[in-house]
Amino acid sequence: MHYDIPLLPPKQDLETKAILKKLPSAHRRLAELKGIAATIPNESILINTLALQEAKDSSAIENIITTHDELYKAQLFEELITTASAKEVNNYAEALKHGFDLVRRNKILTTSYIVEIQKILEQNDAGFRKLPGTELVNQSTGESVYKPPQSYDVIVELIDNMVKFMNDAIVSDIDPLIKMAVIHHQFESIHPFYDGNGRTGRILNILYLVIQDLLDLPILYLSRYIIS
Repeated sequence: MHYDIPLLPPKQDLETKAILKKLPSAHRRLAELKGIAATIPNESILINTLALQEAKDSSAIENIITTHDELYKAQLFEELITTASAKEVNNYAEALKHGFDLVRRNKILTTSYIVEIQKILEQNDAGFRKLPGTELVNQSTGESVYKPPQSYDVIVELIDNMVKFMNDAIVSDIDPLIKMAVIHHQFESIHPFYDGNGRTGRILNILYLVIQDLLDLPILYLSRYIIS
């Protein structure tokens, strides 16, 4: 599939009548979640527990399967990490918490922060793709489903444009929930890394809600819903 990724903001009107009808209830639910979270006396317990759950489910989407028992052991004692899957899921939880620390302090998501988050997730310094050849393939048929940008310069240009769209309200004043969906679609279309794009993208969703003050803590996790 060929897709020419446009620069942001999108030219078409995304605030359609159908979407605008859904926004009040979505914002209300987020406000309820934010309010409930504020009543928890020890936020670190909430973040650690839920981050681990999201790490498990988000990784399961990528067929990285582990158990709660393995994960809790890994959190307590690093030497008890006995499987590659448990290690990868543990890395995800650490990447999420590190990203939250960054955006909580600075209220912004930069290109370097995104690279930092993926580095913790994948435990390597590969950064953005520099070599051509990446494409998404149907594992059953071998058919090419989508070929993302192949040029390093194009990847950097598109990511920098996305980051500007994400952080600068003057660039686009559409509702932040619609904006989050656009950012997610754009990031996954760019597919900037050799690996970890899906998991990094789901982390960015959560962090964007924190930047927009729709949540104070990174506790809205959609991976279980995606799986079901």
